[in-house]
Amino acid sequence: MTRSAPRILLSAGEPSGDLHGGPLVAALRARWPEAEIVAFGGPRMEAAGAEVRWRMERFSAFGFAEVVASVPRHVGLMHEMVAAMEERPFDLVIPIDYPGFNLRLAERAKKRGAKVLYFIPPAVWVWHKSRIEKLRRFCDALAVILPFEEQYYRGEGLRATYVGNPLADREWPDREATRARLGISAGERVLGIFPGSRGQEVRLLWEPMREAAMTLLARGKVDRVLVAATQAGEYPEPGPLSLLRGDPLDIFVTADVALAKSGTTTLECAMADLPMVVAYKSNWFSYWLIQRIAQVQYAALPNLILDRGAFPELLQDACTADSLVSHAGPLLDPAHPAAVAQRTALAEVRSKVGGPGAAGRAVTIAAELLGA
Repeated sequence: MTRSAPRILLSAGEPSGDLHGGPLVAALRARWPEAEIVAFGGPRMEAAGAEVRWRMERFSAFGFAEVVASVPRHVGLMHEMVAAMEERPFDLVIPIDYPGFNLRLAERAKKRGAKVLYFIPPAVWVWHKSRIEKLRRFCDALAVILPFEEQYYRGEGLRATYVGNPLADREWPDREATRARLGISAGERVLGIFPGSRGQEVRLLWEPMREAAMTLLARGKVDRVLVAATQAGEYPEPGPLSLLRGDPLDIFVTADVALAKSGTTTLECAMADLPMVVAYKSNWFSYWLIQRIAQVQYAALPNLILDRGAFPELLQDACTADSLVSHAGPLLDPAHPAAVAQRTALAEVRSKVGGPGAAGRAVTIAAELLGA
């Protein structure tokens, strides 16, 4: 049994990991107020009470060139974190997502006697099934955040527990108040566009999404279009489309229908009760490779959760302005059967995801591992 104030190491290498790591640190601090909590993380984990010894802002990399350039920094980071483990052992190590680095960290932590709880483990159910053996060898438990993952990982012989999804803890702004703040009247129909956050995603999705929005405006199907734009993103010739840079929460609660890039955004739409058309494009080689190695039938998380195609997915060559218009148009009429069916499916997704408290349930698993 561990001492009452354990030493805990968390590792989150990306903004999304820091976002989910913040509440986790807060829950750990609530359980063990005197715990020593050290992290590779960012501002949210620091604000929650972790000693962020290694800043993730130095290591995040997205493009191929950036990833290659970051390798030496990651090697150095691993040496530093291992040295910290050897200087004073940690009772518990919690990797958060970021599998390329964190699986290696889990291996080194396990070899040095720490318990390892992987929070948001790699999605091996999509690809990289070879990572299953590493999870089995180097992790004592997995805290998973998608409902179907528990059964999947347990079927692979892993101790996995569905703790809920952190998105269920999000506080959504009030729709009417947000619309009033943005100058949108109650009767206006609003289209939300979510073309992604990475440069390549935006470059490939912006044109068909923009053209679809222009067509819907011209046909009088929508009155306003709001674009979830990043601070540094480029969105050529937006015309009457409004670019809202920064936090997209206002768009989730204001829009009536979304054109959403495949990924976490689709689950955010579901949690916000926002009907959607899912879109995705990548370069031809990446898409060919995905088609070759993917082990799932659907691209959108809500469809995976429901195990059926409740939300249209327009991928690669199917992602055209015309197809976006044809699928989004009916959703803008609340009485249309397609819109009614989506509302039912959205409610079903939220029911399966469950309520708030993912971080607290993950800490309960941590306490079981520590015998505390």
